[in-house]
Amino acid sequence: MTTPTLPIYLDYAATAPADARVVEVMQRYLTVDQLFANPASRSHMLGWQAEQVIEQARRQVADAIGADPREIVWTSGATEADNLALIGFMRANRERGLHLVTSTIEHKAIVDTAHALEKEGFEITWLTPGQDGRIEPEQLRAAMRDDTALVSLMAVNNELGSINDISALAAVAHEFGAAFHTDAAQAVGRIPLDVVAQQIDLMSLSGHKTYGPKGVGALYVKRHPDIRVEALIHGGGHERGMRSGTLPTHQIAGMGEAFALMQQQYDEDNVHIMGLQQRFLRGLEGLDGVFSNTPLNDTEKRAVPNILNLAFEGVDGESLLMALRDVAVSTGSACNSASVDPSYVLLGIGTPRSLALSSLRFSFGRFTTEADIDHALTLIRHAVSGLRTPPRQAAD
Repeated sequence: MTTPTLPIYLDYAATAPADARVVEVMQRYLTVDQLFANPASRSHMLGWQAEQVIEQARRQVADAIGADPREIVWTSGATEADNLALIGFMRANRERGLHLVTSTIEHKAIVDTAHALEKEGFEITWLTPGQDGRIEPEQLRAAMRDDTALVSLMAVNNELGSINDISALAAVAHEFGAAFHTDAAQAVGRIPLDVVAQQIDLMSLSGHKTYGPKGVGALYVKRHPDIRVEALIHGGGHERGMRSGTLPTHQIAGMGEAFALMQQQYDEDNVHIMGLQQRFLRGLEGLDGVFSNTPLNDTEKRAVPNILNLAFEGVDGESLLMALRDVAVSTGSACNSASVDPSYVLLGIGTPRSLALSSLRFSFGRFTTEADIDHALTLIRHAVSGLRTPPRQAAD
């Protein structure tokens, strides 16, 4: 029996395969002859040893963002971290104000959570980004109010790859006495992160975007009297009372190792991925009607190199996705009942609806090869040309 050939994987922004070194670490904490105990068990040596594993991983994650290990709160992923940051902070700080500022192109974990807060009586101001997918500090300053308690703006957009100047945005929030949160799930290992230098109060992190396991993430919570977060999950008072639940030692150890590797390979990974991006773009030269939704070709670094969102004029994105069955990529479109809506992120930066419906996101990673890029380009050019060719008329 032959093993089926896997598609070329160019969807790293959705999830990255776990690094083999991460898997090796995770395998140490699962079975009866390994360190499998509950890290909250304080009555025996196995529990203490498991707790040490948790704390080592906590330090590895903290080191990657310039934090104190005591400021890392484990969660089930960045989505839970976003919920804890927004709902937990706004509920715990009602006396500071009921106003939250965010943007229209945040991840759904922020957008939907903000809408949920509106139902609780909180007020949301939705900032509209520029065509480059970024929020400018002056935009934020104009939206701030005396009762603004929190600003939440992502570090790197998951569909566009655009980078916000989180240092400048955090400084504006602090001018008005508000706290600043950023979703950094797509940022770790792609841009420099230092929560102290960048004045970050809350930061959401993900395990599986960084070659670690799915099902684990973290929320950085600055240790300061003004940064209070109310728990959303109760029962046991784990994680400084902010997130109860038995900690998955193997997943947390894996996330810690993944973050440590992202630090060690920061330059190597980024040089490799920049080369892949340039090779991909060169390979599309000569193919007419290709437009980049990701900001490119500028001296100011406005986007990470691992995400490319491209529109193919005259081609339906869903049809192109189907034609590229041997390439794993994603479209910004979402199927709702019988209709297909364009990406709210692309519409949010002013992309015409027709081009938004013609767009695909390609994202590269540590294990993408030049051969992968070359093969994918051949398939893309063939598929686009075929979909643009008018069907031949049947003979009379």
